Amino acid sequence: MPSSENKTGLSTRQIFAFWLPLSFTWLMMAAEAPFITAIIGRIPDAKYNLAAYGVAFSIALLVEAPVVMILSASVALVNDRKKYISLRNFLFTIIAAVTILHVFINVPFIFKFIARDILKLNSQISSLAHSSSILMVPWAGAIGYRRFYQGILIRQGKTKKVAAGTFVRLFVMSVTGIFLFLFTDIPGASVGAASLSAGVVLEAAATRFMSIRAVKKVTSDPPDGKTLLLREIISFYYPLALTSYLILGINPLLTFFLAKSRMSIESLAVLPVINALVFIFRSFGFSFQEAGLALLGAKYENFIPLRNFVFKLGLITSVIPAVLSITPLSFLWFKHVSFLSGELLFLTAIPFAILSFMPALTSLLAWQRSVLVNSRLTYPITVATAMEVIVIALVMLVAIKFFDIVGIYAAAAAVVLGRAAANAYLFIPYRKIVSSHGYRRNFYRSYTKLTQT
Repeated sequence: MPSSENKTGLSTRQIFAFWLPLSFTWLMMAAEAPFITAIIGRIPDAKYNLAAYGVAFSIALLVEAPVVMILSASVALVNDRKKYISLRNFLFTIIAAVTILHVFINVPFIFKFIARDILKLNSQISSLAHSSSILMVPWAGAIGYRRFYQGILIRQGKTKKVAAGTFVRLFVMSVTGIFLFLFTDIPGASVGAASLSAGVVLEAAATRFMSIRAVKKVTSDPPDGKTLLLREIISFYYPLALTSYLILGINPLLTFFLAKSRMSIESLAVLPVINALVFIFRSFGFSFQEAGLALLGAKYENFIPLRNFVFKLGLITSVIPAVLSITPLSFLWFKHVSFLSGELLFLTAIPFAILSFMPALTSLLAWQRSVLVNSRLTYPITVATAMEVIVIALVMLVAIKFFDIVGIYAAAAAVVLGRAAANAYLFIPYRKIVSSHGYRRNFYRSYTKLTQT
């Protein structure tokens, strides 16, 4: 086995240049929600329309879940014509299935049953949500389609084109939203849904156009001698799809427990505000999974520089919010940007400090996942996510029922402990993989060398 010392690989500058456009992509996507809600908030009956939009968007996210991980699959698997066709056909099947499901949900009597009998929405919100949900039917298919071709672009190092596609999405969404706001009188929830759908559909078209050369290249590459049968795709992909569903369950789980906690209303009010700020720092880690997957190399020749880069990334993106949490800067953000005041403003300090660990844990998780997906070992990712959900539920239960901790404090601790549990579980298969490629240096020695560079 080769030692880690002689595997130099990529430079930090090369990794940074590859990763940075993907990071901008996540930051641009993070800007969508505040923009849409700001427009809806300026249209009459904002409270009802915001609620209806939230319902329609939540349904779209649930329907979308099976196609989200196609990006990682595309980066990991598509390296010749046969694999391209196999995974593309698999994707088209999933797109057809989720689109049919979305249409089925929007059948009037079915949607009414969901909205009125299950979600207990009043008639006004139910009607607004139904109209919005219909407008979001193209959402899941467009997301899956563009993520498939984004994966091909990322695999070939064309990350700037991925960012360009997301810019198209943000631009189209903004123009559509502003136009509908200024020149029509349709409800705010429908404005938000139509804007999002228009953005992702045009992004999908733009991504496909920008990937023409990349597709020609990958389909002309000589086969590597490995087949990609349908059962192999399913075995590889279904744990990733299940992971998406588990991740989507975390927010409803937190909401359920927060509603039963001490200071429940205040906790429910500040959680999305704090999460929005923390998400900015976490987004840098989110964007690293596909970068790591694309750059590792078949023989893991770039393991050391990528590992060092992601460790530095996690350290920096957690230190900054940690420093902010103990200075007046976080207070100024929550007061003047988020417009919190009084008791709500007071509640932000401790949870924000606790959640400052999340960017580092997110970066580590993205790195662990990229190593596992590169080895086509996906089921531990699902197990780790299930463990994360279970830990969050247990911590919330104990903290709220037995210790009567303020809800938002319990939620912050539960989220960090849940993610740490997922990281700890994934370390075992992660370590086996990297050891099999000759990287047996223990963590302490790796950390010592990293801090000296």
